[in-house]
Order: sequence, then structure tokens, then C-alpha cells
Amino acid sequence: MRILIVDDEPNIRRTLRVALEALGHEVAEASTGVEALRSIERQPADVALVDLRLGLDSGLDLLGPLLDRLPRLAIVVITAHASVDTAVEAMRRGAFDYLPKPFTPAQVRAVLERVIQVRGLRDRVADLEARVRAEVPEAELSGRDPAIKAILELARKVAPSPAAVLIRGESGTGKGVLARAIHAWGKHPEGPFVTVSCPSLNAELLESELFGHVKGAFTGAIRDAPGKVAAAEGGTLFLDEIGDLPTTLQPKLLRFLQERKYERVGETTTRAADVRLIAATNRDLESAVAEGRFREDLLYRLNVVEVMLPPLRERSDLIELACHLLNFFERQTGRKLLGFTTEAKTAMTRYPWPGNLRELRNSVERAAILAEGPEIGLGDLPDRIGANLSATGTSPLEIGGPYTIEQIELEHIRRVLVKTPNLDASAKTLGIDPSTLFRKRKKYGI
Repeated sequence: MRILIVDDEPNIRRTLRVALEALGHEVAEASTGVEALRSIERQPADVALVDLRLGLDSGLDLLGPLLDRLPRLAIVVITAHASVDTAVEAMRRGAFDYLPKPFTPAQVRAVLERVIQVRGLRDRVADLEARVRAEVPEAELSGRDPAIKAILELARKVAPSPAAVLIRGESGTGKGVLARAIHAWGKHPEGPFVTVSCPSLNAELLESELFGHVKGAFTGAIRDAPGKVAAAEGGTLFLDEIGDLPTTLQPKLLRFLQERKYERVGETTTRAADVRLIAATNRDLESAVAEGRFREDLLYRLNVVEVMLPPLRERSDLIELACHLLNFFERQTGRKLLGFTTEAKTAMTRYPWPGNLRELRNSVERAAILAEGPEIGLGDLPDRIGANLSATGTSPLEIGGPYTIEQIELEHIRRVLVKTPNLDASAKTLGIDPSTLFRKRKKYGI
């Protein structure tokens, strides 16, 4: 690696140079902050070893300008005046590690090995993300529908700001994809994008997952865990299905939103975080507030900028999206597919798509695999889509017919989902708990 030593003592620079060059690294030197900035402008560095005291200046003040110029630069602060406070402050400002004087060549080698390991992991993650982008079609953010174009314009405007964003929409409308796009269009796209699924855990485990815990905080806490907030430092924390956040955890999230401070489970140390927050929900949060299931002040904090994604049945570019997906699966399967027949297109436009884009993607993938000819016909699509071509415009399934209980339940849930404004209303109509509806939709893929 190329390593920049920033220290006002010539003997320290000389000693470090000898040790680093013996390890095979290329070394540059600077005695002041100004020289350091000039050095990386001439030739970028991979690592900077920065002394905490540079004459009358503070090495901590140099961290920001260095990282502004080289966001991937790993900065190791070195000092003879080590303390917990300075270590915490150095990390808060973006330092990779902290090395107190006097240090040995072995300690320097260990720090640099960690830098190499972390850089390798980041490169692997970036490579995997690039592969995912190439292999997963994000049709949600394409198309000529005017409402989608307006949403994307709003998202691009809000992306560079640190404001909280609340994305609303039915399940499968692309809320997670839009959240990632806002992150990518923001000021720190190279930062982490961390997702927390709010319905996935109970209140205690979700708090630990979100804010972290210390060893011994509860049964099974055998080691410290930093939590998702710490993992999202310098990037975006995406809270998926925020409407399912336990009420006991809502005050702690509110405080984090207000102050950007939190404590890990089992400790009293207050920590600060530089995290951009995006939340998503398919719930009617105003109704949840009225029923006492969601804090009104938390809703206001989350809802600085609201983005409402329309369901697929309300979009004017459904066939265009289907063709976009078909082109992708054509490449993936290696088949030559010319498009959809007129009958298939008619059935798709009449179908209500309660599973939205997720259901469309699965249906097109199935058709691309099963189609016998070059065109996707009505018979290649799931039966529920073709059923909508009946004269009534709804499925011909009738009570008392040759159908299983599961088929009847699936069709009834599908119709209720189409006719009700949100999942809470659907669950109320069906006479079941929203969590039960969530499990049934997952079971049936709707």
C-alpha cells in the first residue's frame, strides 16, 4: 500500500519509514496538515498515520479534510497522549484505528493487516453489490408512468439532505428499492446501507439488533455486539415495516431521531451516530396513532419527507414493466422470447396484482421458464391471472365448487386486499390479526 506519515518529529517519520518499507509498502511523509493535503492531491494514499499533535495544530482537525478528499483513506491516529476520550473522538471523526506511543513494529504491522483485511471485505461487498445489480432487474424504478416519474424527481431532490424519509405503499411496490436509490443518490453513496426488518423480532431482541448490546446484558449475550445503528455509521439505516415497531421501542427510536444518540443494551455509555434514516410501511400509521399503537411524535419525526408509491394496478406502464422483466429473464434463461400475446396482455391489465411488482416479477419469471413457444401466452401465466378474463372481470371460483379450502381462502384474501385501502383494513375485514394476514400472504405469495 501507499502510506502517508503525518508527524512533526523527523525521527518518528524516519523510524516509521524504515519499518514500513521493510514490510514492502510505499511511503510518503508530511510534517504539517498542509503538506499532508498537498501530498494526497499529488498522489492518493491508502493509509495515513496521523500524529495527534502537529506542532500547535491538532491532528484530529486534519481527519475531515483528508477524508473529504479520499473517502476510502484508512486513517490511524498515533499519539503519546492516549486517552479514551481522544480515541472516541478520533473514531467519531472517521479514524480507522488508534495507536498509542510507544508502539512496536509488530503493532504497526497488525494495524496495517487489519486495514488490508477490511479493504478486501469492502471490495468483495462492492463486487457482490455490482453482481446483484446486474442480476436483479429493478423494474420498480423504470417505466413511463407519470406518478413514478414525479416520485423519482422528489427522491432525487431529498437524497442529498440528511432529512428522514418515510416511504409508504403496499407490500411489493418497491419501497426497499427506492430506499436504496435514495441512499445511492445521497452525499455518501459509498457508505453502508443497513436494513432492519421491524416485524422480524420481539421488542427485546429488536432493541439489541438495532442499538447493540454488551457482554452479559442478557442470557445468551456472550460477547459485545455493536448493532445495526453502529453498522450504518456514515451511511443509511433503513427501517422496513416501521408500523410494526414495538411500542416499548418507539421512545428510544424517537430519541435517536431527535439527538442521534443511543445506548447499547446493558450499558450506560451514550453513543453518537452519523446515520441517515429512511423508514417504510404498508400500514396506516395515522390509524395506528389514533388507536395508541404508534407514537404521534415519532410519526412526525419520521415523516419529514413522505413518498407514496402507487400499487401496480394503478400504474399505466404495467405491460412495459412486464416486457422489461421478460427481457431480463430471456437473458438469464438463454431463450429467445418475443413478448406477450394480445390475450396475455389483456389478462395482465385486468388482473389486480395484490402482490404488486413482486408478484409481477415472479409471474414473468415463471412464464419465461415454462413457455413452450417464443411468445408468452395466457396459458404460461399463473391461472389466477387468466381467470380475470371472465365476463364478470373476477375469478370464476365459487363456493361449493371443486376447490380446496386453501384455494377458496387464497381467492377471498386476494379480493379483500384489492378492495380495501390498506393491510389493517384488510385484516379487519377478514377478522384476523394483521400479523396473521402477513403470514398468510407470505404463505400464498401475494
